[in-house]
Amino acid sequence: MDVEARLAALETRLRAAEDHLAILNLLNTYGPLVDSATAEPAGKLWVDGGGYNFGMPDGGTNRLSAPDEIAGMYGWPGHVDLVNTGCAHLTATPKITVDGDEAQAVGYSFVVLREGERWFLWRAAVNHWTLARTGDGWRIVERFNRTLDGSPESHETMRKVLAI
Repeated sequence: MDVEARLAALETRLRAAEDHLAILNLLNTYGPLVDSATAEPAGKLWVDGGGYNFGMPDGGTNRLSAPDEIAGMYGWPGHVDLVNTGCAHLTATPKITVDGDEAQAVGYSFVVLREGERWFLWRAAVNHWTLARTGDGWRIVERFNRTLDGSPESHETMRKVLAI
Protein backbone atom coordinates (compact mmCIF):
# COMPACT_ATOMS: atom_id res chain seq x y z
CA MET A 1 0.00 0.00 0.00
CA ASP A 2 1.49 3.34 -1.01
CA VAL A 3 1.54 6.45 1.14
CA GLU A 4 -1.49 8.03 -0.57
CA ALA A 5 -3.60 4.91 -0.03
CA ARG A 6 -2.48 4.70 3.60
CA LEU A 7 -3.33 8.37 4.12
CA ALA A 8 -6.76 7.91 2.56
CA ALA A 9 -7.43 4.87 4.78
CA LEU A 10 -6.29 6.81 7.84
CA GLU A 11 -8.55 9.76 6.95
CA THR A 12 -11.50 7.38 6.58
CA ARG A 13 -10.81 5.82 9.97
CA LEU A 14 -10.35 9.24 11.60
CA ARG A 15 -13.64 10.50 10.14
CA ALA A 16 -15.44 7.42 11.51
CA ALA A 17 -13.93 7.96 14.96
CA GLU A 18 -14.82 11.67 14.88
CA ASP A 19 -18.40 10.85 13.82
CA HIS A 20 -18.82 8.35 16.67
CA LEU A 21 -17.42 10.83 19.19
CA ALA A 22 -19.65 13.64 17.91
CA ILE A 23 -22.74 11.41 18.17
CA LEU A 24 -21.80 10.32 21.70
CA ASN A 25 -21.32 13.96 22.69
CA LEU A 26 -24.68 14.90 21.15
CA LEU A 27 -26.58 12.13 22.94
CA ASN A 28 -24.84 12.83 26.24
CA THR A 29 -25.66 16.55 26.03
CA TYR A 30 -29.35 15.74 26.37
CA GLY A 31 -29.35 14.83 30.08
CA PRO A 32 -27.61 17.90 31.49
CA LEU A 33 -29.76 20.18 29.33
CA VAL A 34 -33.11 18.70 30.39
CA ASP A 35 -32.04 18.29 34.03
CA SER A 36 -31.12 21.97 34.18
CA ALA A 37 -34.39 23.02 32.50
CA THR A 38 -32.49 24.35 29.49
CA ALA A 39 -35.39 23.66 27.14
CA GLU A 40 -34.67 25.54 23.92
CA PRO A 41 -31.15 24.12 23.36
CA ALA A 42 -32.47 20.65 24.24
CA GLY A 43 -35.10 20.95 21.50
CA LYS A 44 -32.42 22.01 19.04
CA LEU A 45 -30.55 18.72 19.44
CA TRP A 46 -33.05 17.52 16.80
CA VAL A 47 -33.41 18.53 13.17
CA ASP A 48 -36.43 20.76 12.53
CA GLY A 49 -39.48 18.52 12.36
CA GLY A 50 -37.61 15.60 13.90
CA GLY A 51 -39.39 13.65 16.58
CA TYR A 52 -39.28 12.14 20.03
CA ASN A 53 -41.57 9.11 20.29
CA PHE A 54 -42.01 7.79 23.83
CA GLY A 55 -44.30 5.70 25.99
CA MET A 56 -46.65 7.42 28.40
CA PRO A 57 -47.22 6.26 31.99
CA ASP A 58 -50.83 5.32 31.08
CA GLY A 59 -49.59 2.90 28.44
CA GLY A 60 -50.18 5.12 25.42
CA THR A 61 -47.50 6.71 23.26
CA ASN A 62 -46.72 10.25 22.21
CA ARG A 63 -44.58 11.83 19.49
CA LEU A 64 -43.40 15.40 19.81
CA SER A 65 -41.89 17.43 16.96
CA ALA A 66 -38.67 19.40 17.18
CA PRO A 67 -37.81 21.91 18.22
CA ASP A 68 -40.85 23.57 19.83
CA GLU A 69 -42.92 20.62 21.06
CA ILE A 70 -39.84 18.85 22.40
CA ALA A 71 -38.60 22.00 24.16
CA GLY A 72 -42.13 22.55 25.50
CA MET A 73 -42.13 19.11 27.15
CA TYR A 74 -39.48 20.33 29.58
CA GLY A 75 -42.04 22.79 30.95
CA TRP A 76 -44.64 20.10 31.65
CA PRO A 77 -45.50 19.90 35.37
CA GLY A 78 -44.18 16.32 35.67
CA HIS A 79 -40.81 17.28 34.21
CA VAL A 80 -40.58 20.44 36.30
CA ASP A 81 -41.27 18.32 39.42
CA LEU A 82 -38.41 15.97 38.46
CA VAL A 83 -35.98 18.85 37.95
CA ASN A 84 -36.98 20.53 41.22
CA THR A 85 -36.66 17.25 43.12
CA GLY A 86 -33.26 16.47 41.61
CA CYS A 87 -32.82 14.03 38.78
CA ALA A 88 -30.32 12.76 36.25
CA HIS A 89 -31.24 11.66 32.73
CA LEU A 90 -28.41 9.31 31.78
CA THR A 91 -27.64 7.97 28.32
CA ALA A 92 -25.71 4.70 28.36
CA THR A 93 -23.11 4.20 25.65
CA PRO A 94 -25.07 3.10 22.57
CA LYS A 95 -24.06 0.97 19.62
CA ILE A 96 -23.58 3.43 16.75
CA THR A 97 -23.48 2.77 13.02
CA VAL A 98 -22.64 5.57 10.60
CA ASP A 99 -23.46 5.37 6.90
CA GLY A 100 -22.29 8.55 5.19
CA ASP A 101 -24.33 11.46 6.51
CA GLU A 102 -26.82 9.24 8.35
CA ALA A 103 -26.42 7.20 11.51
CA GLN A 104 -28.33 4.99 13.90
CA ALA A 105 -27.73 4.31 17.57
CA VAL A 106 -29.36 1.82 19.93
CA GLY A 107 -28.87 1.91 23.68
CA TYR A 108 -30.32 2.36 27.13
CA SER A 109 -31.28 5.45 29.05
CA PHE A 110 -32.01 5.85 32.73
CA VAL A 111 -33.55 8.44 34.99
CA VAL A 112 -32.17 8.63 38.50
CA LEU A 113 -34.35 10.50 40.98
CA ARG A 114 -33.60 11.95 44.41
CA GLU A 115 -35.93 11.10 47.27
CA GLY A 116 -34.86 12.74 50.51
CA GLU A 117 -31.27 11.69 51.06
CA ARG A 118 -31.31 8.71 48.70
CA TRP A 119 -31.06 8.33 44.95
CA PHE A 120 -32.81 5.54 43.07
CA LEU A 121 -33.34 4.32 39.53
CA TRP A 122 -36.75 5.71 38.63
CA ARG A 123 -36.99 4.73 34.95
CA ALA A 124 -35.07 2.54 32.50
CA ALA A 125 -35.68 2.57 28.75
CA VAL A 126 -34.27 1.42 25.44
CA ASN A 127 -33.78 3.92 22.62
CA HIS A 128 -33.35 3.81 18.87
CA TRP A 129 -32.03 7.07 17.48
CA THR A 130 -31.72 8.00 13.83
CA LEU A 131 -29.36 10.87 13.20
CA ALA A 132 -28.19 13.08 10.34
CA ARG A 133 -25.11 15.15 9.67
CA THR A 134 -26.21 18.77 9.19
CA GLY A 135 -24.48 22.08 8.68
CA ASP A 136 -24.55 22.37 12.49
CA GLY A 137 -23.06 18.91 13.05
CA TRP A 138 -24.88 15.71 13.95
CA ARG A 139 -28.52 16.10 14.99
CA ILE A 140 -31.26 13.69 16.05
CA VAL A 141 -33.86 12.92 13.39
CA GLU A 142 -35.96 10.56 15.50
CA ARG A 143 -35.71 9.17 19.01
CA PHE A 144 -37.83 6.11 19.68
CA ASN A 145 -37.89 5.43 23.45
CA ARG A 146 -39.64 2.57 25.24
CA THR A 147 -39.65 1.69 28.92
CA LEU A 148 -38.00 -1.61 29.81
CA ASP A 149 -41.26 -3.16 30.90
CA GLY A 150 -40.91 -6.58 29.29
CA SER A 151 -43.22 -5.63 26.42
CA PRO A 152 -42.72 -7.02 22.92
CA GLU A 153 -42.17 -3.43 21.71
CA SER A 154 -39.29 -2.88 24.15
CA HIS A 155 -37.72 -6.23 23.16
CA GLU A 156 -38.10 -5.40 19.46
CA THR A 157 -36.34 -2.08 20.02
CA MET A 158 -33.49 -3.83 21.84
CA ARG A 159 -33.08 -6.27 18.95
CA LYS A 160 -32.45 -3.37 16.56
CA VAL A 161 -28.92 -3.44 17.90
CA LEU A 162 -28.44 -6.53 15.70
CA ALA A 163 -29.44 -4.66 12.55
CA ILE A 164 -27.18 -1.64 12.87
